[in-house]
Amino acid sequence: MNLQTCAETHEVTNQVPPLDGANLYRIDLPLQQWVQRYHGSWAEDRLDRYGALAGGPLMQAGFLANENRPVFRSHDRYGHRIDLVEFHPAYHELMRAAVEHGIPSLPWSDPQPGAQVARAALMYLHNQAEAGSSCPLTMTYASVPALRLQPDLAERWLPKILAREYDPRNLPMEQKAGVTIGMAMTEKQGGTDVRANSTRAYPVGAGGPGQTYELVGHKWFCSAPMCDAFLTLAQTDKGLSCFLLPRHRPDGTRNQFYIQRLKNKLGNWANASSEVEYRGALAWMVGEEGRGVPTIIEMVSSTRFDCMIGSSSLMRQALTQAMHHCAHRLVGGRVLLEQPLMQNVLADLALESEAALALTLRMGRAQDNRHDEHEDKFARLVTAVGKYWICKRAPNMIAEASE
Repeated sequence: MNLQTCAETHEVTNQVPPLDGANLYRIDLPLQQWVQRYHGSWAEDRLDRYGALAGGPLMQAGFLANENRPVFRSHDRYGHRIDLVEFHPAYHELMRAAVEHGIPSLPWSDPQPGAQVARAALMYLHNQAEAGSSCPLTMTYASVPALRLQPDLAERWLPKILAREYDPRNLPMEQKAGVTIGMAMTEKQGGTDVRANSTRAYPVGAGGPGQTYELVGHKWFCSAPMCDAFLTLAQTDKGLSCFLLPRHRPDGTRNQFYIQRLKNKLGNWANASSEVEYRGALAWMVGEEGRGVPTIIEMVSSTRFDCMIGSSSLMRQALTQAMHHCAHRLVGGRVLLEQPLMQNVLADLALESEAALALTLRMGRAQDNRHDEHEDKFARLVTAVGKYWICKRAPNMIAEASE
C-alpha cells in the first residue's frame, strides 16, 4: 500500500475559480451605460484603467489592509507624546492609487460636464476593492465646498487638497506635496444632535470668520485621525461654529490634538476611526460665527452622496461575486446560473443593484448642474433620501447575495 496515496483523502472538485484580476469596469455594463447617459464617457479610459486596478492589485491590497489593522502609537520610545497611527503598506497603496487618479479632487480640479459622474464611478470601483480607505477620500473631496466659504483658508489649503500626490508623512501642510482632510463632529452626550456639543472655542485675537481660536473639548468619533486637518464644530459666544483644525501649528510644532484610542469595530478595519481630545488646539473659523451647522452641511451633503456611492458599490460587488459563483457551481448536474429559481434570485439582486446605481449617478448629474434650479433642488432632496434608502437596502441585499 502506498501510504502517501492514502494520505490524500479526496480530490477537490466543483469549487469556483478565483475572480482575481477581473476588470471591474469592463464587466459592469450598467455602470458603463449610466456613465455614458450622464455625460461621463470622456473619462472611459480612466475608468477602464481603474477598473483593472480595483479588480486586481487594489483588491489584494484591500485584504492585506484589513488583515493588518492600523496601530495607534501614543508615545515614542523616549516618552514623548506623538499621537501617530501606523498603517500597513497596502493601505498606502490604496490611498496613493485613489489620489493619483483624482478620486478626492476630479470635479473641483477639472470641472466639466459629467465630472461628478466620472468621479462617482471611480469611487464606485475603488470602494469595491476596499471600503475603509474611502473614508479619508470622501472627507477630502467633501471638504472643498465648505472651505470655499472661507476664501483666505481656501487659498492656502485647496492647492494641497486638490494635488494628485499622496503624501502620508506627518509634517506641516507647507512641507507636504498633498494633504487629506478629516471630520470630527460627534460628541458623547449628543451623537447626531451636534447642537448639544460642549467643545468650546476661545478666540486668540479679535475672533470671527477666518480668525484663530483655541479649542477645548472632545470628539467621540473622529474620522481618519492621520489626516492633515479636520473640519470640526465648537461652541462660541454666538453658538455652534465650524473650524478647520490642522495637526500642526504654524510654527511646525504638533497641535494640541490628542488621540485617545482607536474604535474597536466589527468591520471597516483598514480605516482608523478614533476618539480624540482638544486641549487648546489651534483652529481657524470657517464661515459665519454661530452658523456652524449650515457651514459644515456643505461638507455633509457631499459625504451623503458618497454614502450612496459606497453602499451601491458594495451591492454591485456582492452581485458580481454571486453571479461568478453561480456561473461555475454545479448542483444536480447543472450550473446554478441555468436553474430557474436561482435565475429569479439573481435577477432580483441585479435589479436592486442597478436601481441603486441609477439613482446614485442621477445624483451625480444633479451635482454637475447645481447652477440649474431644478437640479439644485433635486440634489438637496436626494442626498438625504438616497442615502437613507440605499444604505437601508444594502445590508439585506448583500446578505441575500451571500447565502
